[in-house]
Amino acid sequence: MVNNNSKPSISIVSPVYKAEKIVNELVKRLTEEVSKITDSYEILLIEDGSPDESWEKIEQNCAKDKHVKGIKLSRNFGQHYAISAGMEAANGEAIIIMDCDLQDDPKHIHLLYKKFKDEKFDVVFTKRKNRKHSFFKSITSRIYNLLFYFFSDKSFDVNVGTMVLFSERVQSEFNRLKDKDRLYIQLIKWVGFKSSFIIVDHNERFEGSSSYTLPKLVFLALQGWTSHSDKLLRLSIYTGFFLSFCTFFTGIVIGFMYFFKGFQPGWPSLFLALLFSTGLILMSIGIVGIYIGKIFEQVKERPLFIVDKKLNF
Repeated sequence: MVNNNSKPSISIVSPVYKAEKIVNELVKRLTEEVSKITDSYEILLIEDGSPDESWEKIEQNCAKDKHVKGIKLSRNFGQHYAISAGMEAANGEAIIIMDCDLQDDPKHIHLLYKKFKDEKFDVVFTKRKNRKHSFFKSITSRIYNLLFYFFSDKSFDVNVGTMVLFSERVQSEFNRLKDKDRLYIQLIKWVGFKSSFIIVDHNERFEGSSSYTLPKLVFLALQGWTSHSDKLLRLSIYTGFFLSFCTFFTGIVIGFMYFFKGFQPGWPSLFLALLFSTGLILMSIGIVGIYIGKIFEQVKERPLFIVDKKLNF
């Protein structure tokens, strides 16, 4: 299928970080698969302040193929901000986001596009039938899902992949969102519109290892829990009421035993109660602090990212 309009039929957005050995293979596979669908496409590679030679590899591919476009951010802003940069620059009728590590195979692009064109879905997600993650990451993903549901009353399917296709109008609404927390899958779900999914294989990473360390994953989890609900704040209120009730009831019991049973309270129980209540107070203050920190970042109204260079635009 050939599109004679200036607007590409398909835009592919892929954030690049520590991927100097992957970029060439990524472009090769994407070109092979997308060219089977249309001659009108663009591949947007967003270099997110990578410390290796990823940008040099992007420059080489841009020089060889005008379908490939490069965006270099001024520093490392993070994966989801790099995706936002690509979302603003993409011009296609259908936009596809995918990681650069090739764990999501480009061969599934034609299935995404077919569902988009034939069945008129605005969003087509991917679900992985055989996740190629370590045992530790698989377990932590399921724990995250349970906690996400508990803290936000929403289910986060751990099998939903990072590869997703959506229409121009979804892109337009997404670009209007100025949330500092840019968990794009959740934002796309929030935007709404008619959606579906396809089942895909999940491959081993083409080269290297993920840059998401345990502290980064914990931070990402906190972002997810606090970006979509204030339930943590309300939970601290409920906990406070519950402890106040227990303390009041316990005070009555102790008073009764003191006057009628000769009850002699010991300092260890008081010490433990003090530590417990202090810990809950600090936890509640910490939860409030997280939300205040989010307000602080949001009201500064700084740009989500800064572009240093562009190629083939």
